[in-house]
Amino acid sequence: MFRSKEKALILKNCHQQKTDTFYFGKIERYFLKSDKVSYKQVISVKTFQDLDLDEIFMLADRTISRVGQQFLYHVLRTIPKDETRTARFESLKETFRADAALKQTTLNELYRLRKPEAYYIASLFQEEHIQKPKWYRLIPVLSVLSFCTVLLTVFYPQFLFLLLILVAGNFIIHYWNKNNLYQYAGSIPQLLTLNQVVKNLLKTNAFPQTENVKEATRCLDGLGKHMRFFTVEAKMQGELGQLSEAISELIKAMFLLEPIMLFHVLQKLEKHRTQMETLFIFAGEIDTALSIDTFGSSLPYFCKPEFTQDAEKYLSAAELYHPLIPDAVANSIILENQSALLTGSNMSGKTTFIRAIGINAIFAQTLNICFAREFRLPRLKIFSAIRISDDLLSEKSYYFEEVNTIKQMLEESRTGYPNLFLLDELFKGTNTFERIAAGKSVLSYLSKEANFVFISTHDLELADYLQETYNLYHFTETVANGTILFDYKIKTGRLKTTNAIRILELNNYPAEIIEEAKMLAETMRTVQALN
Repeated sequence: MFRSKEKALILKNCHQQKTDTFYFGKIERYFLKSDKVSYKQVISVKTFQDLDLDEIFMLADRTISRVGQQFLYHVLRTIPKDETRTARFESLKETFRADAALKQTTLNELYRLRKPEAYYIASLFQEEHIQKPKWYRLIPVLSVLSFCTVLLTVFYPQFLFLLLILVAGNFIIHYWNKNNLYQYAGSIPQLLTLNQVVKNLLKTNAFPQTENVKEATRCLDGLGKHMRFFTVEAKMQGELGQLSEAISELIKAMFLLEPIMLFHVLQKLEKHRTQMETLFIFAGEIDTALSIDTFGSSLPYFCKPEFTQDAEKYLSAAELYHPLIPDAVANSIILENQSALLTGSNMSGKTTFIRAIGINAIFAQTLNICFAREFRLPRLKIFSAIRISDDLLSEKSYYFEEVNTIKQMLEESRTGYPNLFLLDELFKGTNTFERIAAGKSVLSYLSKEANFVFISTHDLELADYLQETYNLYHFTETVANGTILFDYKIKTGRLKTTNAIRILELNNYPAEIIEEAKMLAETMRTVQALN
């Protein structure tokens, strides 16, 4: 099917980061309409955005097919209740590592599903199909009547007038149906390709040949003779203007073949939604397993997570890093019956570290891979409040938007599941005294039981109030020779020095402002110390 050069190119491309445009509206189609009930957690849109998981998906995606790409996205957005899915991925990865020829064969097959039309296969089993119009019974009648009139016209030319009337009416119906047909002209041929790809993969005898997968291929084989019509139709669309296409179009319009075949096939497909999804998942899992394995080999280093018991409030990371940052500085942390409060100036690395913790917690539970030397944690649900903005359309202020987000976290903290809460600058939308008071109360509440909280803040006073339930960490920078230097290394304890005014000075703020700021800061420190 493929020449040696093409095979080498396919293998090479799967090991490189994609340069294609990522159409997330199409990539997420399967996920949005898939079953969500059977999972421990579905990662929310907010958390996905807070952790820049769309960009990390683009980095991690090494799938070959559109089906695999959609399934990988689905996997990254869903945390399963048990290890069954992970075990299947690990088994597949081991199979491909042990057999390079099988890997190449599999890549070649999956490559057949690379066309953009394959994005719409899932719609055939997830979405409602077009319903027959109430007057549909008229279509077969007109088709038969047209056929009979053609025969009569051959022997009795006086029937030509009736034939012209019928053809005119049939043409109207034919082109009315074009909008319906175009919705399926791409997806149905790709479904046939998917069925053939799965059949070819099963022939290798390398994959778990469960009876439901084989039965699904047999069901689709039975529909094949009906659906071949759409394969021809798809090819014809690329040959417009040719005589054969014109003749074909005339015949289809005269006898209303397209609406008859379309609704006949849709009726058949309606009965086989489960089988279509079975094939989709089978191919999607194989492509996703290949993608995970290939992505891992492209990283500086990675590890598989170690999961503790849910009741054990213990989390540790050794040389953990953020996958989107080139030559990222790695950091380590251990939390035992504690949460983490981080202080430090802007751009020092606080929020990046918190994001890295969240990203690793999600990848650990979805793809069984971590950007660290070691990562140990219980199975957690992950929630975040990092990017919050005013909702102008609904007239919600920043503070009210934040209040609603934190309220959802408070509710989740009492569900009995271990949770990971990721927060950046709690209650930024209110005054200092109430912010600290409310922040302390909320953070103490969230950290109860088996929950972990990672919070970054500029309010150093919170460290005094939370030191019994939170380990204190900080990030610092140095100012030397008129330059600000960040080492991005996490350090234990509370922040002892601040450089905010010094940074203003380095940026050539007027001397008058700098002197007044220093005097006021010193006065405020003295008052605070006396109190």
